[in-house]
Amino acid sequence: MIEPDQEIKTCLVDSNIWLYAFIETQDAGKSAVAKSLIQKKDVAIAVSTQIINEVCVNLIRKARFPEEKIRDLIESFYQKYDIIGIDKTLLLKSSTLRDRHHFSFWDSVIFASALIAGVDILYSEDLQDGFFMEGTRIVNPFKNKR
Repeated sequence: MIEPDQEIKTCLVDSNIWLYAFIETQDAGKSAVAKSLIQKKDVAIAVSTQIINEVCVNLIRKARFPEEKIRDLIESFYQKYDIIGIDKTLLLKSSTLRDRHHFSFWDSVIFASALIAGVDILYSEDLQDGFFMEGTRIVNPFKNKR
């Protein structure tokens, strides 16, 4: 668990958090937490290309975002955040994670992205809360909000 006095300087935000921030849901508490995470001014946010893909496809399917808004969102991601692309190094790191920790394919790609980005925290509702490796901890920001 993150210590109360631990300073978080960098994070990677998983697609589910972005979706809670962008789509008004029945769970206003999760939306509020998600918005507060992505609006923090003192934390550098990394985003993987996989996350951008997941966010876009879900905004098109679930919220019926028009393509113009999708293009604007993509531009915004690339202007505001450190983008981690999927390449050979990431895929090999991901394979090692699957082999050692039995992560699913897509979860291993997300965690490998966080490790390559060197972030302190990977915020995700879906991954193993509290898992720590190579200086990166997975945190479910909604864990205590239920």
